[in-house]
Amino acid sequence: MELIQLAKRLEGLQTVDSIAKTLEIDRRTAINYVWKLRKDGYVGTIYGKRKIRMYRISPIRLIKTGYPGLYEFLNQNSRIKIYAPYTNRIYDHKPTAEEMIVKAVKTGDLRTILSALALFNKIKDWPVLSQRAKEEHIGRKIGALYDTARSIMRVKRMDKRARKALLKSHVKDKFIVKGAKTNDLKDIEKVWKVYLPFNKADLEAYKI
Repeated sequence: MELIQLAKRLEGLQTVDSIAKTLEIDRRTAINYVWKLRKDGYVGTIYGKRKIRMYRISPIRLIKTGYPGLYEFLNQNSRIKIYAPYTNRIYDHKPTAEEMIVKAVKTGDLRTILSALALFNKIKDWPVLSQRAKEEHIGRKIGALYDTARSIMRVKRMDKRARKALLKSHVKDKFIVKGAKTNDLKDIEKVWKVYLPFNKADLEAYKI
C-alpha cells in the first residue's frame, strides 16, 4: 500500500493499537507503518491522558515551519505531557520559557499549568518573566508556582529583585485555576496570597 493511501485510510487521531486494529496487523507492523509515515511527513505526535502517545495522521504532509506553540513547547520541555486542544505555530520569534510560563498560567487549565512547572528550570531572564507577569496581572501566581516547583524539583534560583517585584504585584483574581484550592501547600499560598490548584498527589507525577 502506498504511503499516501495509508495516510488517507488512517486519517485522524490514532494510537498504535487502533492502527493495528484498523489494518488487521500486529503492533510491530503498526509501529513500522507509523515510522514510515512520520518519515515522509504524514504524522504528528501528541500525548493524550495518562501519557498515551497518539498520532495525528493526514494525507497532506505536515510540514512544520516556524516555532512550537504552547502545547508543543510544553511537551518538548516537561515530563508532564498534555493533549493539545489545538495546534499552533509561532512565526515572528523564537518562544522562550519566560513567555510560555505566562501563557500556560493564563489558560487556567490545571494540567497545562502543572506541565509548565518544569519550565522554571529553563528561565534565563528573571526580570523579563517578572515584567511579563506584571503586565498580565499574574505576578503573585507566578511566584507561588515557582515556590511549588521548588518544593518538588531542583530549579534555578530566582533573582531577588524579581521575587520582590512579584510579591508586590497585583492580581485580579486569586484563583490560578477557577475554584481550585490546595490542602497541602497552604504555606506557599499564605506567602503569595493566591490559591494554588495542586495537592501533593498532583505533584507526584514529577517523581515518576
